[in-house]
Amino acid sequence: MKRIRIVHRTEYHYHEPVQFGPHRALLRPREGHDVHIAGSKLAMEPAADVRWIRDVYGNSIAFLTFHEPSPMLRLESEVDVDLYEDGPIDCAVDPSAQWYPFQYDAAEQVEIVPYRLPSYPHDGAAVQAWLRDLYTPGKLIHTAELLNGLNDLVYRSFRYNRREEPGVQVPCETLRLGTGSCRDYAVMMMEAARHLGFAARFVTGYIQMGEDQHGATHAWTEVYIPGAGWRGFDPTNAKLAGSEHVSVAVSRDHEKASPLSGSWSGPAGAFSHMDVSVQVFAI
Repeated sequence: MKRIRIVHRTEYHYHEPVQFGPHRALLRPREGHDVHIAGSKLAMEPAADVRWIRDVYGNSIAFLTFHEPSPMLRLESEVDVDLYEDGPIDCAVDPSAQWYPFQYDAAEQVEIVPYRLPSYPHDGAAVQAWLRDLYTPGKLIHTAELLNGLNDLVYRSFRYNRREEPGVQVPCETLRLGTGSCRDYAVMMMEAARHLGFAARFVTGYIQMGEDQHGATHAWTEVYIPGAGWRGFDPTNAKLAGSEHVSVAVSRDHEKASPLSGSWSGPAGAFSHMDVSVQVFAI
């Protein structure tokens, strides 16, 4: 077990006071057998009423209602998290799914159907053509080997490009450009896994960087493997999601996993700039 602290600050600056509409914040890590929150603080300016809910995916969401106009919106979350190691995938896969292709058990089919349907069906032909370098239909291969190979293929196929723009590139755009952010890598891995018949979902959260480096917000992919459950793959770094990864939100599509979303009203051109700071470090 190790304990880390995640400090995430987001600031929106305006040239004059504006009125803020309701905001939706995804900042609290998903707890479970491998993640436990030891303590947390949430501060904001201007003051707001906070209401917590769990959405359909089990994500913990803070709904913020602001009452006073302000030239700045600041949201700062500080969370101490205990992380526990999970077992290797190979040791946990159900015997019926150790070799690909396989069929998901009938008892799980209904629940996982949404995660097997592509989010970008019009990009299907391009994704399937790209997958031919990895897998030929009819071939028998270890499931873990195939998924690790897919993770590595995404990593090798594209050049990382940090993008500040919201949203993601659709898979055919990532294929055309040959570049993408961690969000684009995660979407590419998710869509490719779905075209192979796996249930896959989008994940956002934090990653602890190397010594003397700040942490960062990050995105990766989880694939549902019988016996092993949802397992994380980080194609941006060509590795499995491990104890340095802390998930905050999972969803079928990336739009529902945005860390902070909301609205404001005021004069045109009032918005100035945004500052984001993330620190993830051992304590």
